[in-house]
Amino acid sequence: MEITNQSINPEAIITRFYPGGSRTRDLLLRHGELVVRKALEILDRAPWLDADREFVVQAAMLHDIGIGRTRCPKLGCTGTLPYVCHGVAGRAILDKLGIGRHGLVCERHVGVGIGADQVLRRKLPLPARDMFPLSVEERLICYADKFYSKTDNGRHEKTIDEITAGLARYEAEYADRFLTLHRMFTYQ
Repeated sequence: MEITNQSINPEAIITRFYPGGSRTRDLLLRHGELVVRKALEILDRAPWLDADREFVVQAAMLHDIGIGRTRCPKLGCTGTLPYVCHGVAGRAILDKLGIGRHGLVCERHVGVGIGADQVLRRKLPLPARDMFPLSVEERLICYADKFYSKTDNGRHEKTIDEITAGLARYEAEYADRFLTLHRMFTYQ
């Protein structure tokens, strides 16, 4: 059976893996809604972007579905993987459901994209392949995601300076990639 955008219900998919009332489910829904809102605001202000809005809504809701497979108690996640693996774990989940395009968003949003060279140099527990956002939709969700932390439940929208400083703590290249996305989504 071919899965189309119209047959995808992100909340039902999240609930399939995280039961109603679970902290992780509530967190995913809240964070996803914030990322959707930010992404759609950007699309509304940037008519030159040719993006699939329906896909953006769905993929933004699902981009962090892999967090439950990670070990991150402050988010209520009791899995076994390091948090950096949540994108790859999310891709595996969505690939199994037959929605690989959505799965690529999961994998490619982490760290504003991660290159094979970074995986090897930093000895990250990830596949040694390039995982950069490529499509306008992937880039948009990656960008919009950086404005909200899951740890504060979206109570604060980060500034560009806060985002770049936070990313630079890991690697300056992440901050540079974010600023490239910022220019893409704020200028024609």
